[in-house]
Amino acid sequence: MPKFLTGLFLLFLCTMEISVVIITKNEAHIIAKTLQSLQAVTSDIVIVDSGSTDDTVAVCKKMNANVIETVWAGYGINKNMGIEAAKHDWILNLDADEAIDAGLQQSILQLTLTNDEEVFDMRFKNFFCNKWIRFGEWGFDWHIRLFNRKKVKWNNAAVHENLIFPAGVKITKLKGNILHYTVQSREEYDAKTDHYARMNAKKYFTAGRKPNSFKQYLSPAFAFIQHYIFRLGFLDGREGFIIAKTTARYTFLKYRYLKEMTNAANNKI
Repeated sequence: MPKFLTGLFLLFLCTMEISVVIITKNEAHIIAKTLQSLQAVTSDIVIVDSGSTDDTVAVCKKMNANVIETVWAGYGINKNMGIEAAKHDWILNLDADEAIDAGLQQSILQLTLTNDEEVFDMRFKNFFCNKWIRFGEWGFDWHIRLFNRKKVKWNNAAVHENLIFPAGVKITKLKGNILHYTVQSREEYDAKTDHYARMNAKKYFTAGRKPNSFKQYLSPAFAFIQHYIFRLGFLDGREGFIIAKTTARYTFLKYRYLKEMTNAANNKI
């Protein structure tokens, strides 16, 4: 078969089998880049939007995505909502600021997707203000993002959600990259850090975890040393230092917020 016919066949096969699910809120500045990178691999893109006040919904509809407008119920719950609405069982789950490069497009197009208990692990290239971060916490990222919804789903965690896999699942690494445009400014990074620290503290509090002064003060120092020194974050220059320091700050804040929540609850008794 001629190469161009093979390519058309693979494209047809993939668009018939894979759905993409993305959760959004106020992502108009980045979502078009993400959706454009997906045009080659699927015709079914499901957007679960939780109250955007910018042009996110309009941009997604213009690019022929199926948009579900809903409230924020947590990362895992909203992702599962999109998965249930997808046309196909094979789900590629991305965030709004994650595009796929040409190498990953080709890897996906070449999949046969015959084993429901196989999941696909993908390498991340994380960017800080458009600089690719090669080391430290962000430099060695792999995440499973393609799976069959009959066998795999997200748990209902409000933050730091995880996939639930069947026993004996087969994990296959794909060539190519997810391009993660994490933050566009230092201010955005700080705001995200505080937001996730509060959400994780609430998760800990709901699970009954108690504040720990040892972890609050020593864990941040350990996190900085681990990512900046042992994982070579210093090789990313100024950005590597900022990321390691912010990771330490996040670690400190989540335990501080947990302590504040616990004290507030105890004062009500």
